[in-house]
Amino acid sequence: MLGIIGGSGLTQLANLDVSHREVVRTPYGEPSGPLSFGRIGSQDVVFIARHGYGHTIPPHLVNYRANMHALDSVGVTQVVSVASVGGIRADLGPGALVVPHQIIDYTWGREMTFQSGGDGPVVHVDFTEPYAAEVRKMLLDVARRIGEPVTDGAVYATTQGPRLETAAEINRMQGAGADIVGMTGMPEAGLARELDLPYAALCVVANWAAGRADSLHGIKFEDLESVLHEAMARVRRVIEGLCAP
Repeated sequence: MLGIIGGSGLTQLANLDVSHREVVRTPYGEPSGPLSFGRIGSQDVVFIARHGYGHTIPPHLVNYRANMHALDSVGVTQVVSVASVGGIRADLGPGALVVPHQIIDYTWGREMTFQSGGDGPVVHVDFTEPYAAEVRKMLLDVARRIGEPVTDGAVYATTQGPRLETAAEINRMQGAGADIVGMTGMPEAGLARELDLPYAALCVVANWAAGRADSLHGIKFEDLESVLHEAMARVRRVIEGLCAP
């Protein structure tokens, strides 16, 4: 069963034929909202809106542990995370879709592991390649098949939020190798790895990062809605392709 986590711009999955919604309790508290169960094409799908269905939960307060535990507990076997990001690399401007391959984690203070201590020996997980190769390949193969341009590979810098970054911070991240910047890549990916739940991200570039191109002196928020509206329609096409027989 495929799990879809919707980010900014994707609080509902319009192409999901919903059969029911379920409030799932977890040992880690409440998820961001009820899970929506249904089908797209021939595929069983579970959807959750990361920021809540009214987009009311800021990135630093998302209960990532509850979200991931809930998806795992209902039998999800693969997860595609949809996230909006800022573009740092010159070829990743507004409207681009990208499947990242690496993460740099700049977050702090988030509940970032299921290893709470005292329940047994500490378990370490390998995170050399933070995204599951098979889910990345699935996304890229589908995009090629349906003729949807999707960039293969980017380093996702995850920041704390909810404020956006300064131009100097983006310069530092670029120097460290970051290609895109967002606020929700971690600890979500790390928690999926702890659960041994294959996980990858499909990112939508909503704007140039601070200090880049038309964001040289500030982010133009008035342009974001139209960019996300068009790009999320393309995301839904990719998801439909994933679910085709």
